[in-house]
Amino acid sequence: MATLPEFLAARASSHPSRTALQGPESAFSYAQMMQAAEALADQLSRLGVRRAGLCGDNSVAWILADLACLLAGVVCVPVPVFFSRSQTEHLTERAGLDCLLSAAATDGGEHIGHGVWLKHLPVSAGRAWMPEQTAKITFTSGSTGTPKGVCLSVAQMTATTLALKERLDGVELERHLCILPLATLLENIAGVYLPLLMGSTVVVAPLHDLGMTGSSGLDIGQLVQGINELRPQSLILVPELAMALVAAAEQHHLNSDSFRFLAVGGGRVSSDLLARGRVAGLPLYEGYGLSECSSVVALNVPNSEREGSVGKPLSHVRVRVDERGHILVGGNTHLGYLGDEPAGDEWLDTGDLGARDPEGFLSVNGRAKNLLITSFGRNISPEWLESELIQALGARQAVVFGDGDPRPSALLVVQDGRSPEALRTQLDSLNDTLPDYARLSGIYIRRQPLSQAEGHVTANGRPVRQQIQADLPTLLAGAFPVFMNSLFSNEAVPNIKFSNTPGGSFMAFFDRLQSETAQARAHVTGAPVIEAIREGRFDLTGYTWFLTQAYHHVKHTVPLMMACGGRLPERLEFVRKALVEYIEEEYGHHEWILNDLAACGEDKEAIRHGTPDTSIELMVAYLYDRINRGNPAAFFGMVQVLEGTSIELATPLGEAIQKQLGLPDEAFSYLYSHGALDQEHFEFFRNLMNEITDPDDQQAIIEAARMVYRLYGDMLHSIPVVSVPGPSNRKEQRHEAA
Repeated sequence: MATLPEFLAARASSHPSRTALQGPESAFSYAQMMQAAEALADQLSRLGVRRAGLCGDNSVAWILADLACLLAGVVCVPVPVFFSRSQTEHLTERAGLDCLLSAAATDGGEHIGHGVWLKHLPVSAGRAWMPEQTAKITFTSGSTGTPKGVCLSVAQMTATTLALKERLDGVELERHLCILPLATLLENIAGVYLPLLMGSTVVVAPLHDLGMTGSSGLDIGQLVQGINELRPQSLILVPELAMALVAAAEQHHLNSDSFRFLAVGGGRVSSDLLARGRVAGLPLYEGYGLSECSSVVALNVPNSEREGSVGKPLSHVRVRVDERGHILVGGNTHLGYLGDEPAGDEWLDTGDLGARDPEGFLSVNGRAKNLLITSFGRNISPEWLESELIQALGARQAVVFGDGDPRPSALLVVQDGRSPEALRTQLDSLNDTLPDYARLSGIYIRRQPLSQAEGHVTANGRPVRQQIQADLPTLLAGAFPVFMNSLFSNEAVPNIKFSNTPGGSFMAFFDRLQSETAQARAHVTGAPVIEAIREGRFDLTGYTWFLTQAYHHVKHTVPLMMACGGRLPERLEFVRKALVEYIEEEYGHHEWILNDLAACGEDKEAIRHGTPDTSIELMVAYLYDRINRGNPAAFFGMVQVLEGTSIELATPLGEAIQKQLGLPDEAFSYLYSHGALDQEHFEFFRNLMNEITDPDDQQAIIEAARMVYRLYGDMLHSIPVVSVPGPSNRKEQRHEAA
């Protein structure tokens, strides 16, 4: 079978003058590209190069050097721009590189033509074994901090490229823009060699010019500006970039009329995001792959797509799902890992869990191991970061989470009384030692250890991740958040408002909401009634008073949601859709409260027609006013307060109250149901908030949450409590008087 260089030579013969590569300062036709690559290949052969590291930013010279390595039979090892110094040194030593190729002048280097510089290296004694036929070694991002080299042949890369070209038959693509680093195998294969085989123009620009820094630094405004100027027909996106571009298109900042095919891969992609993108004019198609399979394994395309799937497998591979639910791939798997003997198995276990439908569409449902994949497609072992946190911060326990987020976060158990600021300083120091993709965006400080009784740790103290993930909203609600500065900004383009923090840095909005309302939340969690319940100083009067106030605000929940939905602008249609689900679930809950009051011996009709406490009256009136005269998104400030408070307090306090007062289960339908329901609601709420990108909407929610915390807290502070615990608080004795 012909190989990539041979196919490209044929393309150059048939269309010699067509533009193949375009950069900021130079352009090469197909004929010029092949001539330049052949000249560079001759130089590499003359200099005796066998293994070359390919460094630097995205450029035409980078692509020419990569192609030259293919032509000269030189093993090419792309060096990711985001690797730390120690990771780069490991790569260099492990791969036994004899030179570095770069598009920029280097000390001790020589210019070998067409913007490519070569610097000789002493061959390391630690050079690892390499499988025969290796043409490229792509290093993973290093889930444990130490990158792993995947060895691929020319034939394997060619097979993937041809299979992609076959799958995209009928899709006319004339202009592709590389916005992922060229050292990323996905962009290297599907963003360079695929467009070239299709006769398209590959457009490259320095990543910084497109707002990209490191592995996950992103200036959204600058990226949008670059795309609008260059007008590509195709892009390859990781989920975080897809989310940013959808938001930009919805706000009419991104010109989408040139797009024909936008591939999304490298991590989980929400079906709602894909749908929103389509509405906004972005032809998003989800795919799936891994380096061990020379990048792409499956891909949705026009006229062959399935919602919730990653598409059908490409023709060059076989895919099956075994009895454990593991996705296995055969037919075009890697030669082996650098330094490891090849396994020789017919099927590669991807470690991913999935399923195939009767028509062959593949869905990916998670990972068998604990590996986290950020929204930028970087793999991270949580155990690695947890050990670093325990050592660097002296935490008793650490659990790292954040699959699908831009950067990971952690729940820490710290019991020595250190302040959040002291921990922030220590976390800063730790982050400085980590690769940028593994730096923690924040920590949640917890004083109470995770216990085996709660199902959060095993007998030997290992975290039970599935249970912790299920209980994460509750655990985070009861922890103190400490957030770090992020790598995202949009300061370069002030006319585009993507920033969700006053300083221009990016933080997931839900996390920002939690952080900026932490002080206000303390007015709720610090109410004397909470401590009184825990100490047994709570009686029936206090409980019925609380339920009465709950009735007077809960009866307005559905009307407030309906008012909010009616006032939302079209750009927040996805929020209106969420409200429809909320309304269906919340309808009638005020009647639950009246039934609880009746079970406590109260006249529910008298309460129905009564008046609330001033604080509740003001809270409800404030929300109607914000919806009708301000920004209707303010309603979600109330959701933040009430559902978050419910998760943290409802079930444990309900159980304590029932034990103290001896009331039947029928008196606790509101507290118990909301304690359970709101855990699910709050996770839904978290995801919904993270999709709200407009700064005005975000600020309205934050301000409303602060106000509702204040007014709801005032109500809690007004609940009558008794000074001394005693049996007189119990239900049966109070009912004798009733």
